[in-house]
Amino acid sequence: MATATEFPRQMYIDGQWRDAIGGGTLAVINPADETTIAEVAFGGRADAEAAIDAAAKAFPAWKATSAYDRAKILKRTAELMRERADTIARALTMEQGKPLAEAKGETLHAADTFEWFAEEGKRAYGRIIPPANMMKRHHAIKHPVGVVGTITPWNFPVTLPSRKIAPALAAGCTVVSRPADQTPLCFLLMFECLIDAGLPPGVANVVMGDAKSIADAYFARAEVRKISFTGSTAVGKELIRRSADGVKRLSLELGGHAPLIVFPDADVAQVAQAAVIGKFRNNGQVCIAPSRFYVHEAISKEFTEIAVDLARKLKLGNGLEEGVQVGPMFESKALDKTTRLIEDAKSHGAKILTGGAKSTRFDRGYFYEPTVIREVNGSMKIMTEEPFAPVMPILDFSKLEEILSAANATPYGLAAYVFTNDLTIATRMAEGLEAGIIGINDPVPATPQCPFGGMKESGMGRELGIEGLDAYYETKFVSIGLRA
Repeated sequence: MATATEFPRQMYIDGQWRDAIGGGTLAVINPADETTIAEVAFGGRADAEAAIDAAAKAFPAWKATSAYDRAKILKRTAELMRERADTIARALTMEQGKPLAEAKGETLHAADTFEWFAEEGKRAYGRIIPPANMMKRHHAIKHPVGVVGTITPWNFPVTLPSRKIAPALAAGCTVVSRPADQTPLCFLLMFECLIDAGLPPGVANVVMGDAKSIADAYFARAEVRKISFTGSTAVGKELIRRSADGVKRLSLELGGHAPLIVFPDADVAQVAQAAVIGKFRNNGQVCIAPSRFYVHEAISKEFTEIAVDLARKLKLGNGLEEGVQVGPMFESKALDKTTRLIEDAKSHGAKILTGGAKSTRFDRGYFYEPTVIREVNGSMKIMTEEPFAPVMPILDFSKLEEILSAANATPYGLAAYVFTNDLTIATRMAEGLEAGIIGINDPVPATPQCPFGGMKESGMGRELGIEGLDAYYETKFVSIGLRA
């Protein structure tokens, strides 16, 4: 397994590991004990410009490479990620905090994403279109969009970049990728797999540095035809505004506030367990995590009692330790935000059933007790802001129409979850919920072969699935006139 001295720490530009042009570095902090794991290169716009130059230079040859040859590199990347999954996962846990089993699961999911797009890139079909004038022939073909700039967050620092890098490369695009400040190490280990799989110089590049400066370079350079971003809705809106001048194509996977709805015919104990696992996975720091739990009044008391008992039994601790189910939050700001959300809820009448405070069991680290609250109402910030916190608010409902209205009463529309054994209810909820991802009796719906993305203010476009590949293509219409 990698030690702190074995982690890659530099940027990767035009086939070379490099320090920042200005010599800057940034400390990577372990959220479990607040120690420094490593110092990594940290630059800005000049580094991004160099990476864009490299990607633009590499684009013509990479575009001309066959889909089958591109697939070999992506598939080999997946194989190397699986071989090195323990090392990547350990780095991920050390810098992000999630339990080691979750970190390894994330790494393997990302490997599956590379393999999926390795194969899907071979199936980027055009189409023949029947002409109205028989002296013409029409067809549509796919063309890679060009250089792609990516920006990804800290909560899934291997999975989320893979959803952008893999389809872009499969489509014939070249890439400049910026990982999150807090979690570059596991990203760089993943990127080493791409390099060792035979990726040509300049085809994919890594720049670590100030997010705004790197985004400035993306927007300023005409060679960057598309930007793919995962992060907050507020930043996504700013990217939309800035994209206008250069008419940049955008893929945006933004915030969420997912309802989880439990109907009375569901297995209460089974659903409560699924709900607790779904809520407290990665401390609720998941864009598709359930954030509002609506339980039918006929089973609400039983559900709450089981959920509280399960939440109390979750093992909190350093994610590298055996049996830990919930690690630290990723940084002190996240801990402070959770505290503010709970204090606001309490001031508006919420009742804390378990948790509700920073853990006192640890001398250092950003640990917050898994929390379940009742007596929740719409005036509380936890019901209107994306929480990204280990807090489970439970509310009652009685009628389908009532809960459908409540679930949709938010500007977000990323994910929603429904638990029922009634096919009619399941169908009405699937059709009526305003969310891009809907899990019916499925608390973990994301998979590489299916589209992932949101409605309303939760984003633009889709990742994964065939839609995730198509996002990196332009469609050309070709009309050929024939001689008489």
